[in-house]
Amino acid sequence: MVPGAAYAASVRLRRAVRALVVDDDERVALVRFQYPDRVVWAAPGGGVEEGEDDAATLARELSEELGLALDQPLGSCVWVRTHVIPMGRWDGQTERYYLVRTPAFEIAPELSPEALRAEGVVDACWWSPAELDATHDVVFAPRRLPTLLRELLRYGPSATPLDVGV
Repeated sequence: MVPGAAYAASVRLRRAVRALVVDDDERVALVRFQYPDRVVWAAPGGGVEEGEDDAATLARELSEELGLALDQPLGSCVWVRTHVIPMGRWDGQTERYYLVRTPAFEIAPELSPEALRAEGVVDACWWSPAELDATHDVVFAPRRLPTLLRELLRYGPSATPLDVGV
């Protein structure tokens, strides 16, 4: 048996999808998650519910968290990430990231502030490339999000999804 295989088989990972929502000025829409022990800025998205595919999940999540109607076909997955961290009944999640290009819009979540807070979401806003690069005291998920996003926008997606780590 491979060392750690029993552990890996017993870890309960939730399937999730996230969108790198980028406007014409290359600003990215991020949401701020606040937990008792940390604050993290991440791409909007969330868990895949039973009967949903990635496109349906992102359409629901982007509407709930940003007020964005996903009215375009979903392209290929550009990034993947597995994060092991206690999440109630889950031990972590696997995430698939998609690039969603859109004209600028005013972020106006469909969910109420109370419903968003129940999911850990306390804010959402646009970040310019300069703001991402100038920020040193913010935790992003993935941690290298500013660099990874800059490379994705400059060079385009790779032939296979890039594992972006924690």
